[in-house]
Amino acid sequence: MQLRPLRHVEKRPASVARRHEQDADAWSHGLKAQTEAKSMKVGFIGLGNVGGKLSGSLLRNGIDLTVHDLSSDLVEGFVAQGAKAAESPAQMMRDCDAVITCLPSPAASDAVMQEMLPEVGPGKIWMEMSTTDEAEVKRLGALVQGRGGAAVDCPVSGGCHRAATGNISIFAGCDRDTFERILPFLTTMGRRVLHTGELGSASVLKVLTNYLATANLITCAEALVTAKAAGMDLNTTYEAIKISSGTSFVHETESQVILNGSRDISFTMDLVKKDIGLFQDVADRAGVPLEINPVMIKIFEDGIARFGERELSPNIIKRLEEATGLDIRAPGFPAEMLDDEPEEPGYEVVPQGRSSWKLISTDGI
Repeated sequence: MQLRPLRHVEKRPASVARRHEQDADAWSHGLKAQTEAKSMKVGFIGLGNVGGKLSGSLLRNGIDLTVHDLSSDLVEGFVAQGAKAAESPAQMMRDCDAVITCLPSPAASDAVMQEMLPEVGPGKIWMEMSTTDEAEVKRLGALVQGRGGAAVDCPVSGGCHRAATGNISIFAGCDRDTFERILPFLTTMGRRVLHTGELGSASVLKVLTNYLATANLITCAEALVTAKAAGMDLNTTYEAIKISSGTSFVHETESQVILNGSRDISFTMDLVKKDIGLFQDVADRAGVPLEINPVMIKIFEDGIARFGERELSPNIIKRLEEATGLDIRAPGFPAEMLDDEPEEPGYEVVPQGRSSWKLISTDGI
């Protein structure tokens, strides 16, 4: 990946001389970021549904990558493509400049961190890409920072199909200097990268967006079943929702695999329950008396009791299919979602009303 230099977005009037000075500073800053990125070694722990795709983007784009996973088969597959294998998380932290974790639970991240912590020191970066609790990532991050390292929570959003192509979105919570240091890697794994603030802020926004996605999934399920019960054609119903004010990312993706019957988005009911439970924890700590989320937790608890915790999450619709005796399927929809957009250069998303330095990647480090 080649990197264009950092560009400053300036809202206030500036003289031509000042703009030239900013451009020169930006160019110098960008070249420094390029040089550092090319020389850094990255470790990745957790090669599952999401982690395997994110680390694949790093490897595909020429990053010096070391991997570790409990599955030796997954590790061997990456080694065959040019990655190095680490014997342990401790060795990975010792040998790499930045170590990324993408694991199924806060407990798993904690276990890995306890192994890595003795090897953390100045210059080391821990990047937590798991969906986790704000308080937990802050706790583990404080341990890393206490030993002179830097910590980032940088979860992803947009579905496994976009993780596979490097077109997924990434939130990153950390200090600005650390963000600029890791941005070349983030823009390799994702298309849109948002600096959310300090450590922990990205995890809050991640579970917030997963809460919204879950609410969308439940309401799409109810809408599709109601349409079928009312005698509507489901292909027509899908298109009507898609072109209306009722559409959403979830409808345009998950409703398709629901109607196909596969219900396969590589995400399971236990993970949904975990995520909306984490959102509930954030709201409880903030003193927000939620009304919808507690109901959604009960819906997924019921789904898990009926179908099992590893049931695919879109099959939450089976509760209504069973209650009505209806089969919510229609012809012409895909069995799984594939990203039909080409892999594009990643870039930093700047919130409205703000100025920010931006590092824009082009075509490979």
